[in-house]
Amino acid sequence: MIQSLQNYQDFLLSSYSNLPLGKYVSIVLVRETQGETIFRTEGSGEPLNREFVSAGIDHKEPVQRIIISKRKQTAVERRTGREFLRSYGLLNLNGKECMLNTNEPCERCVDCWVYGYAVGGGGAQKSRVMTEEAFSLLSAGQIVDTKTFNALFDNSTMRHPETGEPSTSLGSSEYVKPESHFIDIETLKDMTEGEFIYVLGNLLNSKRYGAISSKIGRIDNHIVGIVFSHSEIFSTLELTQKTYDLLKTESGELNHPLDTSKVIAKAKEGVAQLLPSVIGRKSQMKGEDLNKLITETSKIYEDPKQFLITLTKSYPGSEEK
Repeated sequence: MIQSLQNYQDFLLSSYSNLPLGKYVSIVLVRETQGETIFRTEGSGEPLNREFVSAGIDHKEPVQRIIISKRKQTAVERRTGREFLRSYGLLNLNGKECMLNTNEPCERCVDCWVYGYAVGGGGAQKSRVMTEEAFSLLSAGQIVDTKTFNALFDNSTMRHPETGEPSTSLGSSEYVKPESHFIDIETLKDMTEGEFIYVLGNLLNSKRYGAISSKIGRIDNHIVGIVFSHSEIFSTLELTQKTYDLLKTESGELNHPLDTSKVIAKAKEGVAQLLPSVIGRKSQMKGEDLNKLITETSKIYEDPKQFLITLTKSYPGSEEK
């Protein structure tokens, strides 16, 4: 048992259940870009996703915010977990590699059980990692810029070295500036302790998001708090708006880049103010308990082999593996 989770066992399952039990774990995040980040396919010409929403709960003026889609977030974290599983031979439990992009999930690995799968004409497992769009704290106009890219020939020019014809490989993409902040909540439903640590480990180990992530797209995930509950809590948008209100009240005009420590502090305050509106039993992990959990998780991932093997064997039918 993870020591820091002793007081939260009522919100976690002792073993996997096919039936929903209404136990939720909500991981509250501030995602901070550490470099230029593109959340669209490079060269597609498509702008970043934007939505007009109220700036805050109290500040009602409309503002256009950048959003990170649900899939852009969990796809990265899911791949992180699959890399760990693959490195220990835990993605070929059926004798062949679990392949999601060719619609050939193994239906047995930890990834399939936690993040779900669907087979055309066959079985399916609903994802128990529920996400929303992550909203930028500041407006699109404050955190978005445009970059031009080109593909040079070997002579380091835009003209073909033999024909002299100009290259047509020229385009532009919108990107999010470094030190931009996005508020996000990942909700885990009916998780065992091991599954929770697996998802948390994926979050802590994921560093690059968006397009051309081999070159840009570095993001730090700051865990603001964790809420254990018997119902879903407030939305990502509500927390974004509450955090904006708190920053606005304290600092007045908000300009990029914001102080990350202040953003995290106000996000924590926002959670505390919104939590009483959540119906039903709930318990918030914060402060020293949260620091201990992150430390324990980091320790597990220094050598995660036995942890991942044990988790793999915890599912129905594992004796056949």
